[in-house]
Amino acid sequence: MLQSSVKMKLLCIQVLKEILGEGIDYEKVAKLTSDAKFESGDIKASVAVLSFILSSAAKHSVDSESLSSELQQLGLPKEHTTGLCKSYEDKHAALQEKLRESSLRLNRLESVSWRVDYTLSSSELKEVNEPTVLLKLQVQGAQSSTMEPMVVSLTADKFRVLLTELKQAQAMMNALN
Repeated sequence: MLQSSVKMKLLCIQVLKEILGEGIDYEKVAKLTSDAKFESGDIKASVAVLSFILSSAAKHSVDSESLSSELQQLGLPKEHTTGLCKSYEDKHAALQEKLRESSLRLNRLESVSWRVDYTLSSSELKEVNEPTVLLKLQVQGAQSSTMEPMVVSLTADKFRVLLTELKQAQAMMNALN
């Protein structure tokens, strides 16, 4: 009984390392699960389930006592919940910090340039006579510091719709201040 609790704790430590970005040692995980005669897919599924349980508990600020109680109600043996909750308790703060860091990150708009092209005709149509708005956006990635250019081509009608919606969004944001 004590052995399975220790194995669960060691398994959870490996999963927590993976969540925290330190990498998981699949050889250790395979050794820890060898007595269960898990195949590769079973091991990956177990790691995924533990990862989900641990990160969801941290995301929702669940204390280890409540986590233990909930897992036991779901049918996990007490010795397994003890090992899981002990490793969760040890890394709870670091886990929450890591999840905070990796939560919603948006790209950052650095600059916008634009121009209007007026197409008189094309190889497909003899007479087009239609303006086209070209927007060039410089966007900084959320996870990296690299700048990515993004070019958007809009018809005059679509540009008017975009401009109207952007003005509405700005008005809503200003109303919040």
